[in-house]
Amino acid sequence: MKFLMILIFTSVFKGSGVLYNIDDQNIKTECINTMANGKIKITVNSQSFTATLLDNDSAKAFMIMLPMTIHMTELNSNEKYYDLPNSIPTNSSNPGTIKNGDLMLYGSKTFVLFYKTFSTAYSYTKLGTLDDATGLASALGSGNVTVTFAVE
Repeated sequence: MKFLMILIFTSVFKGSGVLYNIDDQNIKTECINTMANGKIKITVNSQSFTATLLDNDSAKAFMIMLPMTIHMTELNSNEKYYDLPNSIPTNSSNPGTIKNGDLMLYGSKTFVLFYKTFSTAYSYTKLGTLDDATGLASALGSGNVTVTFAVE
């Protein structure tokens, strides 16, 4: 409800000249802080999955970009990736093991959705994970795929 009120308030008054110093980024951040406890919906073809984002600057910056529909590229038969248009904050470390359903950031711009569990020597910034990754690999398939991410 708070999100809706901020959105209405911004839409009505921003264009009227009543408010002169609205920072759109701060408004989006405030809205993100009040939304769905970090829950997002991931849709692949007709299948939907729910993920929970972590409470960190990287995940918040990612959530601000939503909703988005992106064409993800297949890599290594275990992940789909997409290069974001802008860098987001990072706090990378080596997780040792990547799990099916992990949402990660490689570098500061490459968003990765993993669909198989495996060991890794690479460092990532963890954004979140699917609540239930059952069926994710089959939904994503073996090639490139279009995926929609939205705040739930």
